[in-house]
Amino acid sequence: MNSIIDHARRNVALLAACQAMLFTNNSTLIAINGLAGLALAPYKGLATLPITCWLLGGAIATMPASLHMKRVGRQRGLTWGTLWGVVGALICAAAIWAQSFWLLCFGTLVWGVYNAYGQYYRFAAADVASPDFKATAISLVLAGGLVGGILGPNASRLTVDLLGPKFMGAYLVLVVFALATMVILRFIRIPNPTAEEQAASGRPLAEIAAQPKFVVAVLAGAIGYGVMNFLMVSTPIAMQVCGHPYGDAAFVISSHVVGMFAPSFFTGSLIKRFGVLPLMLCGAALNLVTIGIALSGVSVAHFWWSLVLLGVGWNFLYSGGTTLLTETYRPEERAKAQGANETAIFIMMALSSFSSGMIVTNAGWEKVNYAATPLIAVVILALLFLFIELKKQRT
Repeated sequence: MNSIIDHARRNVALLAACQAMLFTNNSTLIAINGLAGLALAPYKGLATLPITCWLLGGAIATMPASLHMKRVGRQRGLTWGTLWGVVGALICAAAIWAQSFWLLCFGTLVWGVYNAYGQYYRFAAADVASPDFKATAISLVLAGGLVGGILGPNASRLTVDLLGPKFMGAYLVLVVFALATMVILRFIRIPNPTAEEQAASGRPLAEIAAQPKFVVAVLAGAIGYGVMNFLMVSTPIAMQVCGHPYGDAAFVISSHVVGMFAPSFFTGSLIKRFGVLPLMLCGAALNLVTIGIALSGVSVAHFWWSLVLLGVGWNFLYSGGTTLLTETYRPEERAKAQGANETAIFIMMALSSFSSGMIVTNAGWEKVNYAATPLIAVVILALLFLFIELKKQRT
C-alpha cells in the first residue's frame, strides 16, 4: 500500500513540474502576446487575436488529444504534445523576425495544441490517485503553475529586448522550457491503457453530459476560465493605455499567476473540509470582488489587487470544477468526458480573449469589467441550483 501511495505522489510531483514548465511558457505568452499583436496588427482591435488563435488551437486539439492519450497512454501522448510547443514557439519567433502579424497568429495556433495536451496534467494525476487523494492530487499539480507565475514574466522581462526585433528573444526561450518538459515526462510512470480499456466506450457522451453535476462542472470551469482570461489578456493593454510601463504589467501578470496557483497547496484540503460547491461559490464571489476593485481605479495597485484576487477565484472554480467532473464518469468514459470539458473551456477562452481585445481597445477597461459581471452571475446561480438539488436528494 505504501509503495502505491509513494508511486502516486511521485507522479504528482513530476506532473506538477510539467505544469510549472507549461505555465512558465503560458504566463510569458500572456504577458507578450497582446503587446506583440498590438505592435504588428493592421488594426488595433485585432491585438489579442494571437491569444485567441492560441486558445483556438487548444479548442481544436483538446478532444483529439484526449482520445490520442487513451490510445497511446499519458506519457507518450503528453510527450508528443510538447513537440507542438517547440514548433509553435519557433514559428512565433520567425513571425517577429519577419514582422508578420498573420504568421504570429499561426504560430500561437500551433502552440495551442501543446497547451491542449498540457491541460491534462491534472487529469493524469487524478487517474492514478486514490479517491481520498484525488482532490489533493489535482490541486498539487495545479500548484506547479506557481513556478510559472514567477519565472515566466520575469524571463520575458529579461528576454523581451534581448534579440531584435523586440519580443523575438522571449518567444525563443519558450523552446527551452518545452524541451525541459519533455525530459521530465520521461520519468513519469503511468500505466498504458490495456486493449480492453482502449476498446471500451461506456455511455454516450450525451448521457454523461445530461447529469446536473456534469453540466455545472463544465459551466463553472468554462465560464470561470473565460472570465479570468477575459480580464487577464486585456490587462497589459489597459495598463499601457493608462501609462504604466511594461515592467509593471509583467509584475501584475506574474502576481496574477501566483494568485492562480498558490492556493493549490491548500485547495484540496479546503474541498475535503467544506465541500466542493461551497469552495466554488467562494471563487465566484471573489470574481465579483475583483470587478469591484477594477472599477474603483486604474493605479498599479488597483490592477494588482484585482488580478491577484481574480487568480484565487479562478483557482477555486477550476480545481473545484475538475474535482466535481471526476465524479460524473466511469474509467472507460474519461477520455470523452474530459475532452468535452476541455473543449468547452478552450472555446470559452477563445471567445473571451477575442472579445476582450475588441472591447478594451474600443470601449476601455471599465466596459471589460462590466461585461464580465453577468457571466459570473450565471455561475453563481448554477452552483446554487446544484447545491439545492443535492440537498433535496440527501433528504
